[in-house]
Amino acid sequence: MRLIRLLAPLLLVLGAALPAAAFETRATSAWVYDLSSQTVLLEKNADIPLPPASMSKLMTVNLLFEALKDGRVTMDTTFAVSSKAKAMGGSTMFLNELDRPSVRELLHGIIINSGNDACVVVAEGLAGSEEAFAAQMTARAKQLGMNHSMFANASGWPHPGQRMSMHDLGILAVRLITEFPEQYPLFAETQFNYKDRAPANSHNRNPLLKIAAADWHADGLKTGHTEEAGYGLVGSAVMGERRIVFVITGLTSETERAQEAEAVANWAFRQFVLKTLAPKGSRLAEAPVWLGEAQSVGLVPAEDITLLIPAGSHDAIKAEVAYTGPVPAPVKAGDQLAELVLTIPGVAEPRRVPLVAESDVAAGGFGVRVKAAAGRLTNRVMQAAGS
Repeated sequence: MRLIRLLAPLLLVLGAALPAAAFETRATSAWVYDLSSQTVLLEKNADIPLPPASMSKLMTVNLLFEALKDGRVTMDTTFAVSSKAKAMGGSTMFLNELDRPSVRELLHGIIINSGNDACVVVAEGLAGSEEAFAAQMTARAKQLGMNHSMFANASGWPHPGQRMSMHDLGILAVRLITEFPEQYPLFAETQFNYKDRAPANSHNRNPLLKIAAADWHADGLKTGHTEEAGYGLVGSAVMGERRIVFVITGLTSETERAQEAEAVANWAFRQFVLKTLAPKGSRLAEAPVWLGEAQSVGLVPAEDITLLIPAGSHDAIKAEVAYTGPVPAPVKAGDQLAELVLTIPGVAEPRRVPLVAESDVAAGGFGVRVKAAAGRLTNRVMQAAGS
């Protein structure tokens, strides 16, 4: 892999970039992500498997959303309520064995009421037993790249075999937002009371849904709390073109969770600006071509390069173009030849942007090949003389 210099115009833009002030979260583990620019803004113990409490209900919701999408169930499908489901403690919908709740009602019960009974009903309705459903949750998590998650139940009830990392919960949140846009608005609903049985448990616990910020609003996703896990939240909020997703856990109270969630959202929105650094097709660098009719080819982004530009300092973003070369001819316009690697102060991970060939470069004829062979021979003679 080789590095080549960027052309001046992009360097001038990058030189104006400013790094954000670091955010010191009170959460024991956290992951903050700007979905619009696909940028990780903060990681703190993000890949450590921890007790997820009710935040793991998002995996139950995900499997139910998948069942809706592939037609195994509809919103009007009803499930039976077992004695096991009825006996669940903690937050519930207060279901009993005579009920036949619909998928629509169960989704409201899980997302808004955090119903442990609803989770068991869904697990048994889709997989036959909660144990079988938990095994499916674990297997599906691995398929989705959630490598630090395992499940022993559908509800997040305390169990040593129930563990998720905050990064995994973030991956899951992004999936729920992007893959199920028709269902995602459920997470912003604030009240549900199944058959008027639980008025005291009818309100969505997500504190961000109550925030009346002037320029951003929250619309998801799930809180969690057990004595072992502390207070946690998987949240998402929108400001203009930007959407952030974040996960925090280990807070000491509902109040601290609410304060920290709002602080994270404000930091993510206030300390970064979404900016187009280079438009699609703009030449950022050139790569040498081996045995081609042209000696080099321009390297351009296939799409606009839009990044979060942090604010608060005068340090520039570090930008490098990495490629394996020289590039052998022939080259076709649009072939990916390199990567633009952007290291941004205040952002957890470098951003990698594919760069493609600006134009075709045909293979050179006989004369080009003779000239290349002569050049190689000359180099060998000079190396031998030098030794």
